[in-house]
Amino acid sequence: MQVTEVYDSYWRFAAERQAIYLRRLAGAPAPWTSNPVLRRHRFTNCYRAADRVSQFLIAEVQYDAHRSAAPDELFFRTLVFKLFNRIETWQLLEQSLGPISWQSADPDRIAAVLDHAIARGTRVYSAAYIMPSPAFGHARKHRNHIALLWRMMEDRLPATVAAAPSLKDVYRLFLAQPGLGPFLAFQFTIDLNYSSMLEHDEAEFVVAGPGARDGLSKCFKDAAEYAPETLIRMVCDRQEQEFAQRGITFPGLFGRRLQPIDCQNLFCEISKYARAVHPAVTGISGRTRIKQLFAETPRPMQAPRFPPRWNLAVPHALGALPTSPRLL
Repeated sequence: MQVTEVYDSYWRFAAERQAIYLRRLAGAPAPWTSNPVLRRHRFTNCYRAADRVSQFLIAEVQYDAHRSAAPDELFFRTLVFKLFNRIETWQLLEQSLGPISWQSADPDRIAAVLDHAIARGTRVYSAAYIMPSPAFGHARKHRNHIALLWRMMEDRLPATVAAAPSLKDVYRLFLAQPGLGPFLAFQFTIDLNYSSMLEHDEAEFVVAGPGARDGLSKCFKDAAEYAPETLIRMVCDRQEQEFAQRGITFPGLFGRRLQPIDCQNLFCEISKYARAVHPAVTGISGRTRIKQLFAETPRPMQAPRFPPRWNLAVPHALGALPTSPRLL
């Protein structure tokens, strides 16, 4: 495998991005980095589960003690949230209809709330990734997604998913659904695997999205000669050696090493970062600028929550978290 200068930046970016996350958790004042690109532009966390939307999913949708942990309910709530992938949409639905539950859900009422929101100019979908509309005959995309979810529930997909023997089998079940390509099927698989409904190891399976493929092409001159998932697994397996070779102490996520899904996300982020830092390395997407700017929020970060079975040593006193030296 022939690496480029972007490959070195991949590891330094990962370390600094995680350090930013820990500095913010510890309550350190802004700016949290001296790197001009990281200060100006928005990048996701190294660990997918630590991002704001994933944190809301885990804490408010899946592990809220007041909500049912039955497989049908966990599946339904997770998919209602993730089909739109927008916290404000979930909050709007609950404010309008009450707690979201499969036992009391009405597809027409959900669709009507979203109809009214869209008519007012409110965005109901996240801009994080494209959500194709499944072909269920409705004029509006959100109504087709609601129809898709109801078909999943009526086909008893939650029970089939809960009985699936592996993460890859869960992925295949999602991939067989109308309108869900490989990227979305994998994202939904990982999201559902955060819940108590599934207990698969995140390390067992990974799918490279379009952004990760572009990042891989920038890190490896010969990326086209390998399956993207092979490269992601190789990088994941070598993480301790790669950090050590660069003199970097990478703390992980409260003791959790990077998983393949996290390395996949980091390749997507390095694809964007390289547009500013390594503009001569073009990759396969042809994109030349980073669109999303970082906007500082005055809200203090809350103590994070992760799937209990991960057994992470998250400190209760976040102010005591150690900080790391700046690496970029």
